[in-house]
Amino acid sequence: MLNATFCAQPPGSNAYLKNSLFATMQPFYFSLLYIQHSERRQGLILMHADRIFTNARLATMAPSHNGIGLIDHGMVATTAGRIIYAGPVRTMTADEITDCAGRLITPGLIDCHTHLVYAGHRAAEFEARLNGASYEEIAGAGGGITATVSATRDAGPEALIAASIPRLQALIDEGVTTVEIKSGYGLNEASELKLLQVIRQISATAAVDVATTFLGAHSLPPETAVDRQAYIHLLTKTLIPKIAKLNLAHAVDGFCEHIAFTPDEIAEVFRSARAHGLPVKLHADQLSNLHGAALAASFGALSADHLEYTDTDGVAAMARSGTVAVLLPGAFYTLRETQHPPIAALRSHGVRIAVATDLNPGTSPLRSLLLAMNMAATQFRLTINECLLGVTRNAAAALGRADVGALVAGYKCHLAIWNVETPAELVYQIGFNPLHQRIWSAS
Repeated sequence: MLNATFCAQPPGSNAYLKNSLFATMQPFYFSLLYIQHSERRQGLILMHADRIFTNARLATMAPSHNGIGLIDHGMVATTAGRIIYAGPVRTMTADEITDCAGRLITPGLIDCHTHLVYAGHRAAEFEARLNGASYEEIAGAGGGITATVSATRDAGPEALIAASIPRLQALIDEGVTTVEIKSGYGLNEASELKLLQVIRQISATAAVDVATTFLGAHSLPPETAVDRQAYIHLLTKTLIPKIAKLNLAHAVDGFCEHIAFTPDEIAEVFRSARAHGLPVKLHADQLSNLHGAALAASFGALSADHLEYTDTDGVAAMARSGTVAVLLPGAFYTLRETQHPPIAALRSHGVRIAVATDLNPGTSPLRSLLLAMNMAATQFRLTINECLLGVTRNAAAALGRADVGALVAGYKCHLAIWNVETPAELVYQIGFNPLHQRIWSAS
């Protein structure tokens, strides 16, 4: 086995190892390093890594760095699938050294809002919207979510997996290493459980981390449209307890809107989720202001998503609760919306902003997180840094994850290595995939 030494420290460097903290994470071990100057130098103790990525420009996204944490002449060292060092080049030994030839390394990208498991398509609705039909009119005529529910209920697990893998692969091919996938196209007990089991199967075989979200409160199924409380009872008394017991989901979501569920109904669903130990998130204030953002914040939601009609009180509530604002420019674009999310208020209140594809068959058939960043910058005027943080560190927060989304010691070795000179190139170009290499670790 190659035992190489990488040494790029200037003479007289103060980067000497004083203490090493070793922490066990079954079944792997990784080192968290604290490098300091020793007043009584005993010589240089070399840290050993499985692999080093060097001669790179880093965008660490680390909370301790300003902005996106740019480091010229940087390196990343990993052991057992975990980052043990990310920062300026330093002396280290490794079994394998990769020269990145000056390329940019970011954390693997995170798509924190998708509906990518479904059957069928809704191209006819796209054409109807071109002819003037609104989202609400299409839904009222039996289209929209209801149309996808019918096709998805009829599809078997194998067919759903076969249809979903290419959608997921498109994201992976652009450097995505973590993706959230929602249910919500079953809307009865058997079909929702089928969807969650399909997502579990995809998670077990795909080279990507999957966060599974139960979205039973997506729309009223046709068979219970006249008895809303019966469906809420199914969600709160049967499905959520069963899903929690079987560990089929990491979170519970809902759609709070006049064409979906009322704030009181969502609150009932969220109370059940919290009682069963599941965090919540919400499709909030997309088409009107039902104060969904404030409702989500009152339950300590991981995220509130869409937010086109959120008011200042809702933003302030999100700031107090730490709820992440997930912006979905693909749906804004597809529906030709004109009401922008309250970007200035989100900034002034210090609410973290994430960006996602909202990949779904109707309102955002978008399979590119890179394009989602461009849309967020162009339509919502997000900055380059906001876009990049929105698909890394802040997207991780929207999923309740503290082990991905940044190049930080102890985090998973999820890297995207890009053929670009500057981070802005990842946002401004359209139809451009500069990914050189994607590194994903299951550990």
